[in-house]
Amino acid sequence: MMLGTCAQIRASFRSIELKKRTSARYNKRAENKNITTLMTSSSSSSSSSSFEIDYELHKENRERLNEALFLKSIKKTNNRKEIVLLQAGKQMQRYSSDNEPLFRQESYFHWLFGCKESDCFGSIDIGPNGTKKTVLFVPRIPKEFVVWMGEPMSNSEIAKKYLVDECKFVDELELYLLNEAKEGGIVLHLMSGRNTDSGSEISKAEVPESVLGMNDVEIRTDVLFEEITYLRTIKTKREQEVLAFASRISSEAHVEAIKSVKPGTMEYQLEAEFLYQIYKRGGLRFASYPSICASGKNAAVLHYGHSGAPNDKECKAGELILLDMGGEFHCYCADITQTVPVNGKFTTDQKILYNGVLRAHKDVIKAIKPGVIWTDLHLLAERRILEMLKSLKIINDNSTIEEMLEYRVCAVFMPHGLGHLLGIDTHDVGGYGLKNSNYRERILKPGLKSCRTAKMLEENNVMTVEPGCYFVDALIDDVNMDEKVKKCINFETINQKFRGFGGVRIEDNVVVTSNGCISWTNVPRETEDIEKVMNGTLNWYKM
Repeated sequence: MMLGTCAQIRASFRSIELKKRTSARYNKRAENKNITTLMTSSSSSSSSSSFEIDYELHKENRERLNEALFLKSIKKTNNRKEIVLLQAGKQMQRYSSDNEPLFRQESYFHWLFGCKESDCFGSIDIGPNGTKKTVLFVPRIPKEFVVWMGEPMSNSEIAKKYLVDECKFVDELELYLLNEAKEGGIVLHLMSGRNTDSGSEISKAEVPESVLGMNDVEIRTDVLFEEITYLRTIKTKREQEVLAFASRISSEAHVEAIKSVKPGTMEYQLEAEFLYQIYKRGGLRFASYPSICASGKNAAVLHYGHSGAPNDKECKAGELILLDMGGEFHCYCADITQTVPVNGKFTTDQKILYNGVLRAHKDVIKAIKPGVIWTDLHLLAERRILEMLKSLKIINDNSTIEEMLEYRVCAVFMPHGLGHLLGIDTHDVGGYGLKNSNYRERILKPGLKSCRTAKMLEENNVMTVEPGCYFVDALIDDVNMDEKVKKCINFETINQKFRGFGGVRIEDNVVVTSNGCISWTNVPRETEDIEKVMNGTLNWYKM
């Protein structure tokens, strides 16, 4: 790709425009070299996966937000117009180079607008009986871009595609807000909050100084983040259709990946197979997260596959391989994990350990329904895993399950939480911190403190269920281990049979229904089915 030449054109255009315009701060979104081009509708249409995105999905989300803000949160002040203002993600470059990583939209902006392009703004007028007006502000594309990036859509085409009332240029945002403020003043609602998984602050939309300086403009940051965050945890039927599609394609890719596993396979070959299959089968250009293809002892590294451990080990006979991989479609994520034997046949101990985790997995899924507390489900999974560890003599017979739950013994073997909210992000928002009766504070005990939510489940929540059991040297050898925990564990058995074993994780994507849940994950789970799929005697999708 001739990125250098393209960047030179952008830089030249920016230099000219900065001299011409006095309001350069807001023109810069359209003019600088960090931009994702607004392509023609034909070149940015959905893939040939037979799944077409209905942008009513995002229009419905805007209406849901309008209702939540107008009826629940906003108190009218002096009859001022209420406007929500969000800013899209920005196209970045790789360090000091002109290499532009493939743009992926900021998640809150995507939830409201579904807009694929970078460096945009979006405004929503809030009112009774539905939103009054929705405007998308897009970068003004210089004519030089046509040669390199294709003919951009017109503003009317953009408005039609994304089902907004109007599309303007970013350099018109300042005048638009000033005019709105002159008609009796405005209240601007901006995002402000913290993601409880990452600890990162949500970026506020950049409001022009001239607008901030007006007496008739009030800025509010106390409402918007919490309302959208809560709404994102309750998935609409349209959102569920996209999530189910991402899970279906990811499931198919997982099955193809395990069919290719054999001794001598490199871990990265399984990652490559998965990425190839999700793109080929469904047009999923993004993975939800870096793939984890962890064989042998690597399966005890919970987020193996990062740049320092890049799925580069050879898979060996007698090992298990843990495959945690998911595809993303229209920014909606799948997150699926399988654990299978490299040589296609479970050993006795592998089968006992795997079936113990599978029992925990099944029992949790059976117990899911509205009103159930997520941490109670985590404890249910721990109970089943402890029972399995007892059967393998890894836990001493004189230790009761109740004692071990109290002492937090299972945190040595399952240090992560049971699962997490799933949606536009793999670890979707809303785990903690919302002022809602269904949300509870983090429990600061080993294992439980790693739960990404402690909420009471609600209908249309989408969750992952991913119990696991691992032999992590750093945890087994922890010199600060509580003496009550130590007395429960048979370290001799671990040293003789399970050092370097790795671990097992089993993960489904489920949606909470009115009286239970439905799993969108379709991969072999029983040990005999896994073995048959791997040796070619079972066609999983013709069962």
